[in-house]
Amino acid sequence: MKVDVLDRLDAVGEAAWSALHARTKLRSPFLTWIWQRQWAEVFASDHRVEIWRVSDADGLVALLPLYEADSGVFRILGGVEISDYLDLIAVAGREEKAWAALLEARAAAGTVWDLHAVPGASPTVTSLPALAAAVGLETKVAVEERCPVLVLPPSWEAYLASLPSKHRHELTRKVRRLEREAPDATPACAATPDAITARLDEFLVLHRSSRAGKARFMDARMETFFRRVVTPLAERGMARLWFLDATGGPMAAFITLEWDGIVGLYNSGFHPDRAQLAPGLVLLVHLVRDAIQRGMQRFDFLRGEERYKYEFGPSPEEVFTVRIA
Repeated sequence: MKVDVLDRLDAVGEAAWSALHARTKLRSPFLTWIWQRQWAEVFASDHRVEIWRVSDADGLVALLPLYEADSGVFRILGGVEISDYLDLIAVAGREEKAWAALLEARAAAGTVWDLHAVPGASPTVTSLPALAAAVGLETKVAVEERCPVLVLPPSWEAYLASLPSKHRHELTRKVRRLEREAPDATPACAATPDAITARLDEFLVLHRSSRAGKARFMDARMETFFRRVVTPLAERGMARLWFLDATGGPMAAFITLEWDGIVGLYNSGFHPDRAQLAPGLVLLVHLVRDAIQRGMQRFDFLRGEERYKYEFGPSPEEVFTVRIA
């Protein structure tokens, strides 16, 4: 296998990147050309970028897109706080060979690869440490965070029956309370680029008003990034914008990301004046039911173990930091 290092994403090109992404096991939006390109432009424009490319006689085998986060320390494009799943982008079944070639090529480089948000089932977690040791590199693997993930049954009735009685009662009680006190509240989904563009400002307002931490998170650069990625992902069927609408304006909103039969709960906002009605949780009930009705296989609450997520009965799945020195 041949390994070379490029200094910009355009040297790979959207067509080649997307074709490789389609052949991977982890086809999440966070590793698409759209996400990686826009993240690099918005958040890493003043950082050194290294795109490690692995190829053979048949073409592109793997890409490892890195940026220099600190002197001599490289991380995968996508950052630590914004992207929930990151990894080597490699043809399914060829990850170990690609890693072996990459590790041998950079064994004497003297830099650190600090890889974040790597799914626990990835060869980057299960196989890379032994491959690194074979070429004299040290690897540290540690749990970084957990993602609550719900395996979806074939029907809404089966899902409700699977919940512990306490959680089922609480969800039902909160839905009925909101229906009683805000009978005009209706879930609405924007799934097309035009529909999302028309309502994205409403989402940003709700997001920032939810609490102070979210207002700090959604600064000008973050807003630019959101505007650049959500609509193009929707064009590919990978993003939706949900609202719980009412006469006085939307009460809650979510951005969801979708891939391979998975709905991912990416970001949220709610009107603080309506917080006592738990509008976000009620809207989330509609999202889970919609995912089941559309035949989706998993509902992924993504990184973070907030208590409300576990009211829906998911199981935690670990993501790891893998540090190669």
